[in-house]
Amino acid sequence: MKREERSTEFTTVHVRYFQILVNMVQSINTKVDLVIEGTSYLGFTNYGKIMIGDKGFEFYNDRDPGKFIQIPWEEVEYVIASVLFKGKWIPRYAIQTKQMGTFPFSSKNPKVVLRAIHAYIPKNQMVSSLSFFDVVKRGVKAKLKKK
Repeated sequence: MKREERSTEFTTVHVRYFQILVNMVQSINTKVDLVIEGTSYLGFTNYGKIMIGDKGFEFYNDRDPGKFIQIPWEEVEYVIASVLFKGKWIPRYAIQTKQMGTFPFSSKNPKVVLRAIHAYIPKNQMVSSLSFFDVVKRGVKAKLKKK
């Protein structure tokens, strides 16, 4: 049995790999404080890495390098945390920007992420979201006020 010679021509796999390398995203951070696995809930659920650094908040998708979110600290208006059980559990948090809207995220250790964000965002811009009962109470008050 003869040994087959490998072709040196580019195949579709080589071309796809080259496209991925060319399309790699340049980070906005010059110094990285934290890299942690996380989930973005913008549109469909995307799994990837959350990177917090000196210039901003970044999310990179694990499977598709073209899907990424970069938010500079100057653009952040609020960081909203969903706090349950008096701070024992934070299932998700969101970053509200001045122009582009709200970006919801979650991670395995959200307290560490929020502490890293707190180094760049002042305390008055970090808020907790309304609880379920607060939303219901607000709705009932609005209905009673209309009558």
